[in-house]
Amino acid sequence: MKHAPDIARIMAGFPDKNASLFRRIGVPLGDPAAWIELDTRRIALVRDIEMDRVQQVGHADDVTTPAEHSPPAGLSPDRETATAEAAAQLLRAAKVEQVFADRSLPYVYAWHIEQAEIEIRYDSDLGVLDRRQKNHQEIDWLAQSQQVTEEVMRKMCETVARCSVADDGSLVHEGEVLTSERVHSLATIEFIQRGYSMGHGAIVATAPEVADCHHRGQGPLRTGVPVIIDLFPRDDSTRYWGDCTRTVVHGEPSETVKKMHAAVVAAKAAATAELRAGNTADAVHCASDATLKEHGFPLSRGQLTDEPSIQHGTGHGIGLDVHEPILLDHNGGELLEGEVFTIEPGLYGRLDGGVRVEDMLVVTTGEAKNLNKLHEGLDWTG
Repeated sequence: MKHAPDIARIMAGFPDKNASLFRRIGVPLGDPAAWIELDTRRIALVRDIEMDRVQQVGHADDVTTPAEHSPPAGLSPDRETATAEAAAQLLRAAKVEQVFADRSLPYVYAWHIEQAEIEIRYDSDLGVLDRRQKNHQEIDWLAQSQQVTEEVMRKMCETVARCSVADDGSLVHEGEVLTSERVHSLATIEFIQRGYSMGHGAIVATAPEVADCHHRGQGPLRTGVPVIIDLFPRDDSTRYWGDCTRTVVHGEPSETVKKMHAAVVAAKAAATAELRAGNTADAVHCASDATLKEHGFPLSRGQLTDEPSIQHGTGHGIGLDVHEPILLDHNGGELLEGEVFTIEPGLYGRLDGGVRVEDMLVVTTGEAKNLNKLHEGLDWTG
């Protein structure tokens, strides 16, 4: 007699958009798919034309199609609905009474599972906890992405630093005024040539727009004014992200900018010293905040300021998404060995501009491993 599994889990959606589902199926499918676990048995539910690719990856014990799990009334002609109907039928045939779902389960799947009189329970760690702790292969992929990000970052910073200057103080590169938009385009081309994409764009921002720490930047860049360059491309082959920020000043920075930079670098070092397994994300963030405040800069989260101030948390997880749980911020939870974070303290104001420096680091039981090699300074003429 067939017995119901002790534990059943489901994840579903589009693997090319759902990173947790992609990590299980192993192929970035553009069609709907489901991943079902019945105790230790792992089942990939995909379109028939995708079966060979999914089988070759070898993540699943069984690879099946919706047609093999049709309900008595037949499958809907809509692919997503049909996949949801088949998932519910598969669970019903396995005598599942309760299934655990992750945070991303589409409602079409939940509705059909409930119609099959199967209870859905929410598991907040499913698709999150396993992605937080990276294996050696994932860390290698992130290191490679960060290396390529740094290659392009160096080119962009050197481009800004080596410009000539127009009479009005605007930077000139190859006979044309250098704008935020143009640096963004130059970076995009460099990444495309390396097999990377910039689906979320980039930040090339200067005063006054940089007072909003997530402003993408616009208009001409100027001598003597800091430019924050934040590049976060995805490797199109591995789908793992890079994320690095540096600040460059063409010419001589002001004394205020020098003080801002010294505070940011010190804050990054203080936060990095707290980044170890068993400590908390809160402790990492508080170390950064305390250092910036000790250097005389106030907190102003949610409010733009003329003078330089602290506007955001200290960093975030990174992997198959550029921003992953958990945040290095207030009330952040315990850090796990193998997690990968960015640490990116910054200061921002309308008058003097902004300074941010960002590295990517791996959590260990001891000193965090820094995947960055670029210098942290403001001068990129050397």
